[in-house]
Order: sequence, then C-alpha cells, then structure tokens
Amino acid sequence: MSGPEVIVGLSGGVDSSVAALLLKRQGRSVAGLFMQNWDEQDDSGCRAEEDRRDALRVAGLLGIPFFARNFAKEYWAGVFEHFLAEYRAGRTPNPDVLCNREIKFRTFLDEARALGAGRIATGHYARVDCLDGRWRLLRGVDAGKDQSYFLHQLGQEQLAATLFPIGHLPKAEVRRLAAEAGLPTAAKKDSTGICFIGERDFREFLSRWIPAQPGEIRDVRGQALGEHAGCWYYTLGQRGGLGLGGLRGRPQAPWYVVGKDVARNIVYVDQGEDSPWLMSRRAWTEPAHWVAGAPPGETFTCTAKTRYRQPDQDCQVRLDADGRLSVAFASPQRAVTPGQSLVLYRGEECLGGAVIAGTDAPEPGTAGSP
Repeated sequence: MSGPEVIVGLSGGVDSSVAALLLKRQGRSVAGLFMQNWDEQDDSGCRAEEDRRDALRVAGLLGIPFFARNFAKEYWAGVFEHFLAEYRAGRTPNPDVLCNREIKFRTFLDEARALGAGRIATGHYARVDCLDGRWRLLRGVDAGKDQSYFLHQLGQEQLAATLFPIGHLPKAEVRRLAAEAGLPTAAKKDSTGICFIGERDFREFLSRWIPAQPGEIRDVRGQALGEHAGCWYYTLGQRGGLGLGGLRGRPQAPWYVVGKDVARNIVYVDQGEDSPWLMSRRAWTEPAHWVAGAPPGETFTCTAKTRYRQPDQDCQVRLDADGRLSVAFASPQRAVTPGQSLVLYRGEECLGGAVIAGTDAPEPGTAGSP
C-alpha cells in the first residue's frame, strides 16, 4: 500500500485545518501529521495536548489518516539552544524562522517522505510557484497575515515539495470555509507568541535558563538612572518594564531602550519613541540565504523588512565577498535589532534574507549627540 500524496502539518488550528480541507476537495490523497515540538512540564499554556486532540478531530471529520510525532528533541537542538545563546549574547532572536527551517521544512519533510508522501502542506499564508524552472516564495494574498517573512530561509528543495493551500485566501474566507464545513477549529483563537513561552511572562520564563544579573540603567550620556534585572531581558525600542517613571529633573515622557553593553551589563535608555539613538540608515548582516540558491546580483535595489509586519522599506543591497550584506535604507529605520531577520523582497517575491549583525545607529554612553 502506497503512502499519501500529501501530508498536512495539522497544528490544531483553523489555518492548517482548512489547508487539509481544500486538498481533500481537490481529490488528493491526504494525511495529517501533528508535530509536538515542546515537552510540556508546567502550565506554559502551550496547549499541545488540546491542539493534538483538535487536529485528530479534524482528521476524523475529513476522513484522512492521522499521525502524531514528537520532535521536541530536534526542536531543542535546532531552535531552543540557539534561542538561549542569542539572548546570552545580548541579541534578540526570531525562533519562528529557525523553527520553519529546522523543524517544519526539514524534520517534518523527512518524516513525511518516510511515510511515503511526496509533498507536505502547511497552513501558512504564503504562496509558491515555479517560473522558468525556479521555485519562488511569494507573499500571501492577505497582506495582514502574510508569513513569507518567517519562511525566507526555505530553498529550492523545500519549495518544490511544499504546498500552501490557503496562501491565496484572506483570513476571513478561511474562517468561513471552516465554519461551512463544520470543522471544530472554525472559531478557535489563533495562537500568538512563542509556543514554549505560552501565556507566561517572558522575563520570568527566560530567567529559568539565564539567571538574573542586576546592572545599571543609564541615559545616553552615561548617567545612572536605575537598575535592571539583566540586559538580555531587554530589546531595542522596548518601552515597558524599565521602572523609570517620575525621575526628578526629567520630562514626564516614556523611556525606551536604545542600546545595551552586554560586557558591562548596562542598558541605555532615552526619552521619545523616535529617539535619534534608535535610528539607523545602514545595517550589516550575517551571511545571507537566497531562496533561489543565489543572489540577484552583487548590488541591487529592492525592499526590506527588519521585523514582521513592518511596511516594505526601499533599500540598496551590496553583497560582500563572505556572503554578508550591507544594506542602505532610503529613509531612517527605527530599532533595527541585531538577532532579528532582515528579509528582502521584489514585489510579491521573497528573495531571502539574513540575521542582522549591526547598524550605524549612534552608540550610547558617549559624549555628544547623534
């Protein structure tokens, strides 16, 4: 007996449920597979067992085979250890990007092939096509839900084996289709944030792995204003959690994190959401990944996002000899953060991207102003 043609990553949410529904309606041989990527040992709110039951109910209603696999070991090695290392280094990582590259489109794809399937499908809001023999990653039609930013590390092998059945649909239509088909996930709330953190306070979670180490909060001139619990708990542009209200001789305006000195465990802050200490015109990255397998040129113009949901920013890109990128933006950018992903686009096509290594934002703690 041959395996299914396509295995859908059933997460227990509405998006993957409708992905499976549409593939079944197309007459494809479909199975569902639930991935458990984190071993729950507390009340994290990760809801893995609830999600598994919902995924099983969807598979039963659609009449498709159902598999469940525990990829927690692979997730720990491929995603979580890197997540902790980045925070220890004072950077702000994006585990969703790594999870897609290492788990959903590597470990899951390998498992699907072992089960006899030639392709996998997920409920991501993105699209894939093939033009002149080259597979392209395209934005989802619903601009508010587009997830190509998190998929930019995929390559030709993964895209050739991947279907995104809902990438052409707006979210409201996905909900409508789920309700019309009587799927038990039709009205289920979308998951937000990182699964292994769940509903808990982020700082409390991180302190389990990276213990608190109090240090000084200073203004951009180096004057001490207060104390923080550990500089790795803060990210550029952050407003909350500083405890700096009502400082004598200072304006009654919010404070924002504008820099960190990890070696000396200092967090620098300034007032004003668009503080000049947060602004940069240039960024440098680690070696880039290209969806096509190669860059479009040594220098080229395109648009970029330095964080999810950011509007596209015009930029000029230069490829260095070691594969790293030097990116010059057409307008100043706020809080471009090392460890996050800089993702490049030309129109609807996602070209690829890289992890941000640094910017030309002014360095706090020195005399003068930017």
